Amino acid sequence: MRRPSRREFLTCSATAAGTAILGVGELSRSLVTTPIRIPAVKSPSPSPLPIKKGVLLDMLPAKLSYSDRFKMTRDVGFEVVQARTEPDERKAEEIKKAAEGANIRIDSVMNMDHWKYPLSSNDPAVVEKSLAGMRTSLHNAKLWGSDAVLLVPAVVNPQTSYREAWTRSQKQIRTLIPLAEELQVVIAIEEVWNKFLLSPLEMTNYIEEFHSPRIKAWFDVGNVLLYGYPQDWIHTLGKSIVKVHLKDFKRREDGYTWVNLGEGDVDWAAVRQAFADTGYSGSAITELEGGDEAYLRDLSHRVDRLVLGRS
Repeated sequence: MRRPSRREFLTCSATAAGTAILGVGELSRSLVTTPIRIPAVKSPSPSPLPIKKGVLLDMLPAKLSYSDRFKMTRDVGFEVVQARTEPDERKAEEIKKAAEGANIRIDSVMNMDHWKYPLSSNDPAVVEKSLAGMRTSLHNAKLWGSDAVLLVPAVVNPQTSYREAWTRSQKQIRTLIPLAEELQVVIAIEEVWNKFLLSPLEMTNYIEEFHSPRIKAWFDVGNVLLYGYPQDWIHTLGKSIVKVHLKDFKRREDGYTWVNLGEGDVDWAAVRQAFADTGYSGSAITELEGGDEAYLRDLSHRVDRLVLGRS
């Protein structure tokens, strides 16, 4: 968000007319100009962005029960959680009850099979495993009351060309749209380091070609730093962004290193302004290393300050 404008002072002139005797029998008028300072009305601070703070469930201490993890989520200041695909129905129910007990919403599901079994593979068995994982993720979302499933759509590699990744993945995702419609869940396409969807224009085009409100963008602030500017991606993707991941990294001479929010190369002021410009009001999920309660509480404050514009 833009900083409040600096105080401006208006100078008004008040003129007083008076008569003075300047000499015997001689009258003259003297104009006296007096500058008056009027305190300027302080401009109101920009309102914090209406974005919900979220955290990956896996970032919470694994030694704790699901109930205690969700309770800690709420206590340190996060509002929603993203959970990974859970094929075990008993565990999925346990996660649901724990979240409800702590009054924490499971906002979204991170599909887990798209890397090992990419939809862009030319092996039908691999593709079917990937589709099965997405179907499980979509049903998890329905059970947990989530409205989106994150999907990495394809992987470009020596065996799969860019064009093949595009056409194959779109073909398979289209088979998932009816289930997404039935369950009222969005399939959110994420840009990652998979040598695919390397610009916001390409990603926009890829999503628009589905002609479906069930296919949206999952934008990761940190992932695009190697080949672009997060604020540019946000402005270009615009209303197609349904969810956001937050992370930061710092470039070094020998490569890069992932760091805590605010300690890397992300221009958070520009990112925050871009979210404000596009009217984004979804969730922003931290995707970093896990830690204890003190670490998570500090991270929650960083999201407040850097992303939401809260002091």
